Amino acid sequence: MQPTPSPRSQGDSSRSRAEAIYAQLKDDLFGLRLMPGDRFSEGELAERMRASRTPVRQALHRLEREGHVEVVSRSGWRVRAFDFTRLEELYEICIVLELEAVRRLGERPAAEVSPLLDQLGRTWLVAPERRLKDGQAVSRLDEGFHRQLLDAAGNGEMARLHADVSERIRVVRRLDFTQAARVTLAYEEHGKILGALLTKRNEDAQRLLKAHLEVSKAEVRTITLHMLHSARPRDLPARQG
Repeated sequence: MQPTPSPRSQGDSSRSRAEAIYAQLKDDLFGLRLMPGDRFSEGELAERMRASRTPVRQALHRLEREGHVEVVSRSGWRVRAFDFTRLEELYEICIVLELEAVRRLGERPAAEVSPLLDQLGRTWLVAPERRLKDGQAVSRLDEGFHRQLLDAAGNGEMARLHADVSERIRVVRRLDFTQAARVTLAYEEHGKILGALLTKRNEDAQRLLKAHLEVSKAEVRTITLHMLHSARPRDLPARQG
């Protein structure tokens, strides 16, 4: 006779399932498989995830607290529309944190920061023919570039705050990299920032980094419905908002 699972083990299993569903939905949001305005029900998600409604509801409420989705009926949900003012404010936080990180890097001995800069250089300081062309792959490298600057600054709380903010603007960043021109600019602008850091031109590095981030911030206001739906993976049907 099989032992009956304890209430604690059942609770742990439910939390684990909710965590997995949360991660999958977040990946759908950041991968543009779920777009602003898309509607869905808990039942639809439960069927797709092959799960009960309880962990689905737990995952959705967590995403609701983070500002990604909103309730539209008793069991209906919708991906929240972009709040452009909020996105610009998040970019401003990134600018403050990253400029401080670069300032700190400029004050550290070259021997301490060279391993990081050499690693970043192998990614960004490459000949044009060796550059990646896939926008989504470059967007992930771009996020890693900015994250590594914060990690190297040596303040764990700054790095954690930056990681949280970066996650909240990830969809916009990925939309930005659907444009081939932005992929090319990413290599050129990151290369200039690294060049200034490698030659200990700290003020130039901060100026170049700020200009780089300001361009991305300005792109927020250019997002259109057409851009969103053009970026949706082609094998998915469009949902009605």
